[in-house]
Amino acid sequence: MLNPKKIEDIAKQLTETMPEPLKQFAGEFEQKSKQVLQNQLMKLDFVSREEFEVQQHVLLKTREKLEQLQAQVAELEKQINERKSD
Repeated sequence: MLNPKKIEDIAKQLTETMPEPLKQFAGEFEQKSKQVLQNQLMKLDFVSREEFEVQQHVLLKTREKLEQLQAQVAELEKQINERKSD
């Protein structure tokens, strides 16, 4: 999930870089920029690091199982071919 603190930091940085004559609108600008950032980031298809690592682990286990099954199939095919040649 998106870290709200990071969004606030980005909005604050945008506000701090505003020219002096516009600083009177800084509070409103910061609030609006936070909203825009949140809305745009929510449209992106992000996953958390934790979710990514869980899925990575699942994929690794799936690959291991697939390799095991492939070895079993190869062994069974070998046995079938040996029986046919007898």
